Amino acid sequence: MTDSVTRAREMLDTWRERGDARVGGMSYRIIEALTQRASCHEGDARHVLDERLAALLDAQKAADGSTAVTQDTVDTPFAALLDELNQRAQARPAPAEYLDALRAVWTSVSAEKRLRESLAQVPKNAGPLNSSSLVHRSLALMGEVSPDYLQHFLGYVDALSWLDALTLVSAPVKDAPRAASQKKTTRGKSR
Repeated sequence: MTDSVTRAREMLDTWRERGDARVGGMSYRIIEALTQRASCHEGDARHVLDERLAALLDAQKAADGSTAVTQDTVDTPFAALLDELNQRAQARPAPAEYLDALRAVWTSVSAEKRLRESLAQVPKNAGPLNSSSLVHRSLALMGEVSPDYLQHFLGYVDALSWLDALTLVSAPVKDAPRAASQKKTTRGKSR
């Protein structure tokens, strides 16, 4: 690690520890980005990045010594946009939370679809003990009492039906049993 990268990291750590107002500012982000980029490069590219980083660090040291207003404290439209984007990024849920929400919506929609499908299979004039009617009524009651359990139950039924379909496809077809040999047996004639 070069001297400018070490200096930059020390300066950034010092700002973070002090809770400096510059931590959210543009110069902080630029120095942080250049530090990360410089640590990933070698050769001429590294030399150019080190010079740029050293110039930024010197400018920050000069700004710290003077009482002049720095660019970070000036409210520019770009700085306001960057702050708004940072706030939105921090408020946004993690991708795993999106996936969980998507799964929840999908299972809910899927359960409703399967419930409608079971209703479509019930004959119009089914009696009270018709198996299709009983299954649909029990699923409807389960959905009213505990929608989460209905989704879990239908997921379990889906898994079982998937496994059943898988075993039917992968199971070898057995040949019909062969009949016993058709040899004619001759009985010895009594002589």
